[in-house]
Amino acid sequence: MQIESVNHFDLILKGGTVVDPAQSLHTRADVAFRDGLVAAVGDALPTANAREVIDCDGHIVAPGLIDLHVHVFPGISHYGIEPDHHCIAHGVTTAVDAGSAGADTFPGFRKYVIDVSATTLFAQLNISSQGMLNGEIGELQDIRFANVERALATIESNRDRILGVKVRLTRNSLVSPEAGLRPLHLAREAADSAGLPIMVHPQDAWADSIDEILAVMGSRDILTHCFHADPCGILNDAGRIRESVLAARERGVIFDVGHGAGSFDWQVAESALAQGFLPQTISSDLHIYNVEGPVFDLTTTISKFLHLGLPLNDALAKATAEPAAAIGMADTIGALKPGAWGDAVVLAVEEGDFKLIDSKGATRSGRQRLMPTQIVKAGQRYTTDTPHKAR
Repeated sequence: MQIESVNHFDLILKGGTVVDPAQSLHTRADVAFRDGLVAAVGDALPTANAREVIDCDGHIVAPGLIDLHVHVFPGISHYGIEPDHHCIAHGVTTAVDAGSAGADTFPGFRKYVIDVSATTLFAQLNISSQGMLNGEIGELQDIRFANVERALATIESNRDRILGVKVRLTRNSLVSPEAGLRPLHLAREAADSAGLPIMVHPQDAWADSIDEILAVMGSRDILTHCFHADPCGILNDAGRIRESVLAARERGVIFDVGHGAGSFDWQVAESALAQGFLPQTISSDLHIYNVEGPVFDLTTTISKFLHLGLPLNDALAKATAEPAAAIGMADTIGALKPGAWGDAVVLAVEEGDFKLIDSKGATRSGRQRLMPTQIVKAGQRYTTDTPHKAR
């Protein structure tokens, strides 16, 4: 517990159960904010001089959630949704757009979405310069769109927002037979030249198995959609975790959920977890085609992992501390420690019988689900009237 000597606070979250996996903290406490940052965590913090106090008794108080895979370029990308309505309003204070924009479209994405949203937004730049524009024509059906030089120029102009290079490898619908796995290697070339990792969407690629894809990946790279049931998955024909997957995890490849409309299968997830293979990060892959189900939001995806048997602290770690570390911001977000950004979410843990649906329509009955009740952004209680971010 850390308490500052100064008693003036802008906001106090009072009397909740603070769950902060980054600090191995799970205890009843108050959390105070001042000047946009976490100011103090402790018992019975003084409220007399606080501008606002929120009673959190009976609720979880956690760091603001981090979603490493969303699509929030509305009006341009056919996948795009409004970030504030679907992210921060649901407890996600920081999100990473996973390739909606490429070099040709990123300037507009930054100006009209990133710079004016209350949700703090970062991006994986699509190796395709057009990004994810059209639902009928994939961004890499013409390999000429995979332009390394233009990707690098865009990265250099936006180092503060671009975290890596995204490539989607699904055959036919996204990548032509002539291109094969070349987009993966071009993404690798661009990322290496920029000193950044890659994020790979692997399913049904022009490869015999995921082994060929993982051979190109190393520390800090992100393999998203890790529990999909299409070809190029993490399980072999016998249903065991592939040796290449285990080796990749050992050398630091990050395995991310990326639920999506077609990338989370109950049987694959159950088999993987039964073998002790957990994702490092839980993300939603939230977009226009799944926001009304089966994904809905990040807390629904986290709730699915509570059903799979993850303890609450572990599940929340994979949407707070772990993604913060994955993007190199562990000292800034994903934790409720003094000096970190003042982002938090108050969660109710509802008990009942909840229908949980995977991307193929299979259902499970969950007994718990997380529901955000209050969101704090930059030390202020978030409402639709909250000004856009200053960071």
